[in-house]
Amino acid sequence: MVQAVNDLNQLVRSSLALVLAGGRGTRLGALTDNQAKPSVPFGGKFRVVDFPMSNCINSGVRRIGVVTQYRAHTLIRHIQRAWNFLRGELGEFIELWPAQQQTESATWYLGTADAVYQNLDIIREHGPRYVIILAGDHVYRQDYSQLLASHVDAGLGITVSCVEVPRAVGHEFGIVEADGDGRILNFREKPDDPPEVPGRPGWCYASMGIYVFDADLLFAELVRDAQDPQSTHDFGKDILPRLVAERPVFAHPFQNSCVMSEGATEPYWRDVGTLDAYWEANMDLLRVTPALDLYDARWPIWTYQQQRPAAKFIFDDLDRRGYAVDSLVSAGCIVSGGAVRRSLLFTDVRINSYSDISDSIVLTGAHIGRYVRLEKVIVGPGCVLPEGMQIGVDHELDAQRRFERTPAGVTLVTAPMLERL
Repeated sequence: MVQAVNDLNQLVRSSLALVLAGGRGTRLGALTDNQAKPSVPFGGKFRVVDFPMSNCINSGVRRIGVVTQYRAHTLIRHIQRAWNFLRGELGEFIELWPAQQQTESATWYLGTADAVYQNLDIIREHGPRYVIILAGDHVYRQDYSQLLASHVDAGLGITVSCVEVPRAVGHEFGIVEADGDGRILNFREKPDDPPEVPGRPGWCYASMGIYVFDADLLFAELVRDAQDPQSTHDFGKDILPRLVAERPVFAHPFQNSCVMSEGATEPYWRDVGTLDAYWEANMDLLRVTPALDLYDARWPIWTYQQQRPAAKFIFDDLDRRGYAVDSLVSAGCIVSGGAVRRSLLFTDVRINSYSDISDSIVLTGAHIGRYVRLEKVIVGPGCVLPEGMQIGVDHELDAQRRFERTPAGVTLVTAPMLERL
């Protein structure tokens, strides 16, 4: 037992994690006008990037590079404030690697593979034996040490972490076909007609965008890809399909390394790349027993937060009662005579009297005036909603105001949208 623990510790210490956090996230609409997708707020007090970062720390992986590009200021500031506690003297670090046009082509990052390739000299300097490639924009809890152990046991040089997703959304992911031993037989990037898992009608086996490489293999493949004029320099579109066609590649089942809370019935992983997916993942947290339990101290999600006073609820008149039910209310919030149902209030939100908020996400610093009514709305940071405004109630009126409305009926309003009214 002691030897097994020592071997696992050695495994994570010889690994380097790369968090690819430069994505623009255009499908999140105006939420990413001024920030990269991984820095979008989530769950009342966190940012999306906190999930892969916390997974690294909790797994014992403490050599981490964060690769940034699009509108990176908010993300860089958050990483510096929240994740500056590792000790270089112990061989631990979190380094920010912004796009620097480091190759002869002098381009910005052209794809996920190119983002890693342009930092190849830095990676080699750290001398890892294994490299873990992580997307910076997914919400989940995973023990990367178990993923690494699975990779080494398979002995194939490359492992793809995979999860089952409904076939209805399979076209949004890289879809894997694997045999009973976990060897990937076929890899299709975002196919129009995704194949189902045998014996599981309605479900597909999807790549999570999480890869483990033997370092030498990764270096060789990145150089090869960079020299290919036909490549788009992306792991999912180019490197993975080519490797699957040429050599054995292992599919790691997410349920084997997912950190599940007591009572959870599914391994929880969400790509929050659309407004509907973002709204649904936040709403998931409001369940009595959520599959992603942020209150589970065994695998905490770390972040930076300002020191704010506790949330406050005031007034208890029959027609002016400040309360929240089936909701998550963060520090610094004041619910002053308004009703909040099935909603998330991020830090420093103010809800004024006679307002009615339901099925909504209200981001940091928003001020909701009197008699405001919100139904299934995402309120952007710093929004000031004037007295009597209704959003999510009359969709034609929302369209006239140029608020964004999703196919599932979620309405997004941001401060610039309100300023144009």
